[in-house]
Amino acid sequence: MTSNFQQDIKQKQEAFNTAIQAYHNFEYYGYVYKTVSIFNVSAQILLFLTLFTFQIAVYWYLILFIVAYYLTDFINGLVHLYMDNNDDYETIFGPFIASFHLHHKTPKYRDNNLFMIYFNESGPKFWLVPYLTTVILLSYLGANELFLTLLIYIGILSSVAEVSHYLCHNSKAAWVRHLQDLGLLLSKNHHNHHHKDDNKNYAFLNGMSDPLINYIAKRYYGGYVHGTDLHFEAYNGLDTKNRS
Repeated sequence: MTSNFQQDIKQKQEAFNTAIQAYHNFEYYGYVYKTVSIFNVSAQILLFLTLFTFQIAVYWYLILFIVAYYLTDFINGLVHLYMDNNDDYETIFGPFIASFHLHHKTPKYRDNNLFMIYFNESGPKFWLVPYLTTVILLSYLGANELFLTLLIYIGILSSVAEVSHYLCHNSKAAWVRHLQDLGLLLSKNHHNHHHKDDNKNYAFLNGMSDPLINYIAKRYYGGYVHGTDLHFEAYNGLDTKNRS
């Protein structure tokens, strides 16, 4: 059993190394991220402007924002859970998956302004492309404005979550700590469990949905410490991306 496990890890390490080398050697992958960023941010701006055309009461904007804040934390946490345990390095998405796993190897971002973090980190969010496309189509088809407002908030806050994650790792500013203490942004103490423990605290907008995500992770996933984290152990290169 141990021999089979070690053989499987060795094969995964070789597949990881091949995928990550392809990611670093071919500019194509960087262009894909840029293209996705441009689409996602453009679609978010369009949808944000659409909010001002809705004929709904002001209090609904606040109520739906609060609901969206939790749902965004949960949805993006689930995506993080899936990606942390994804080892399909030999597929067309393999180089992107391998690059994603390096956020456990180098958890700190390069310092950058928050607008660039928002833009750059919207690139790896491939799932936002069909999501935002669907929301735009629903808005043109005249879907319920309350429902659309909720969907738009989630689409925008999904990129805000990346900024929250960045601030958690890179910022010591007093205003950031204050928002973290209020539970509005992801706190270092909460998120540290994701990097120091195993299969925990995947959410990264503010972490409020982690009790539910941790239950799902424990029930359906084995964790990354003895899984995907072992796949980059034989890789000695540096992560040249801006992300953590």
